Amino acid sequence: MALISIIGISGETQTVEAGRRAAEVLPSPKTFPHPLVAVLVDNELKSLDTELLYDCRIQPVFADSFLGASVYRRSLCFVLAIASREVFPERRLIAGMAIGSGFYHYYFDEKPLTKVQVETLASKMRELMAKDTPIRLESWPWDKARKYFSESGQLDTLELIENVNEPTIPLNECDGFRDLHVAPLVNSTAVLKTWELLLYHGGLLLRYPHKDRPESLDSFDDVPLLFKISEEYKERGRVLGVGSVGVLNKLGAEGRIKEYIQVAEALQNKKIASLAESIAARKGEVRIILIAGPSSSGKTTTAKKIAIQLKVLGFLPLPIELDDFFIDRAATPLDEEGKPDYECLEALDVEGLNHILLGLFAGKEMELPQYDFKAGTRKSSGCKLRLRGNEVLILEGIHGLNDALTPKIPRKEKFKIYVSALTQLNLDDHNRISTTDYRLLRRMVRDYNFRGHSALATLSMWPSVQRGERAHIFPFQNTADEAFNSALDYELGVLKVFADPLLRTIKPNMEEYAEARRIQSFLDNFTPIPAQHVPKDSILREFIGESDFKY
Repeated sequence: MALISIIGISGETQTVEAGRRAAEVLPSPKTFPHPLVAVLVDNELKSLDTELLYDCRIQPVFADSFLGASVYRRSLCFVLAIASREVFPERRLIAGMAIGSGFYHYYFDEKPLTKVQVETLASKMRELMAKDTPIRLESWPWDKARKYFSESGQLDTLELIENVNEPTIPLNECDGFRDLHVAPLVNSTAVLKTWELLLYHGGLLLRYPHKDRPESLDSFDDVPLLFKISEEYKERGRVLGVGSVGVLNKLGAEGRIKEYIQVAEALQNKKIASLAESIAARKGEVRIILIAGPSSSGKTTTAKKIAIQLKVLGFLPLPIELDDFFIDRAATPLDEEGKPDYECLEALDVEGLNHILLGLFAGKEMELPQYDFKAGTRKSSGCKLRLRGNEVLILEGIHGLNDALTPKIPRKEKFKIYVSALTQLNLDDHNRISTTDYRLLRRMVRDYNFRGHSALATLSMWPSVQRGERAHIFPFQNTADEAFNSALDYELGVLKVFADPLLRTIKPNMEEYAEARRIQSFLDNFTPIPAQHVPKDSILREFIGESDFKY
């Protein structure tokens, strides 16, 4: 038997037989402070069930890390899928978007569940976990996997692997149930001790712990706005006839993707027109439109498109750049790492902004400031405004939904819009597409195209970006008057063309390699879509370029 060298946690080297599983060469999980859920093999995220076949360096991955939390949550969804197959064998369980600290699931037939049925599912999950049921990684020949998914009625997964021409297909197996291996799972159901299953709007909410507190559940804070978006875009999926990546890939193979893109864009423009009509319905009352959302949600293009629709309705929209209200760089507050915190509210001249807004609303002529990013100070812009009757101000920025940004403006005079990219598209029924991945890919492509940043730089700063979103945006979601979903379900096929070569520049000796490989593997499920099919006024053009809009 061939021998290999394994470099472990603290740099020690051990010699083992090739083919040993990762879990077998790590210390006992009982010696670790948090649940052991996966392993990094030369910086690539792998299941603990993975066979080690060559000399490598391994590191344990725990549930209190970003990667570990993702493994834990995916594993919970897998166990719920198993329980659902046993309790409701004829029904299709669909994994939906994250709401609060849980994943929303519903059944394709849309028959509402009862509390008794939810408890039956939860009981089945607890039974699987009590048995310490192994979750194994298998590799099946393409034909055999295709036959299995056909006979088991997992037709969405069957559609997905039709796009694959690899000779073998990786599967996750547990208690006789198999699903497509999209990313690593825990190696045993017994690891999954902290979770909760709730009845939620006739469906299910599978709640998971926060990564910083993997052994306990936080109280549930509902986000009705996200559920509203979920329902709205579930309906959009029905209109378009595409709910999974396999079906999307089929449209590309059959030469029908261009028409699909046209319909998807038309539906999105219709929603933007509807937002403008909601604003117009409050004519004489609304003076300022505040648009906010997380990074790369398409806020800027959304604001420009709303402005066009408002012009159609007889308004004169006037944009105000929030960036021009930064305080001098030397006075900017510092974050916990001692670096300037440009995302906190205190980095803005809130008093100066409100002074100008109140002056404009009083009919006065006011001069807007201009921020010199090179010097880090504000200067006179020479740009003066006066509102005469049909004007409405549009302010787009990270703090738009927070009333502390505009404390002197009455609430009735504001129209707040929350923008995010919340796709209804799934890889298959049980494997959802993360909205965070959606935005990360948008940002990676935009950063490279327009800001001179590498994929490595984008990945390394992403955790900081997410911390800012959690602090400054997500707490105010429910204060919005309306929400706009900027996701276009075809766009990942387009972004793949741009992102794949960028991700390949990240090498195994880099800390960000695990995340880069995970995203590459995810993108492998998509058939590339030529950018030439994307309309010039599309929100997607904000990230890939050649837009009709100026930024």
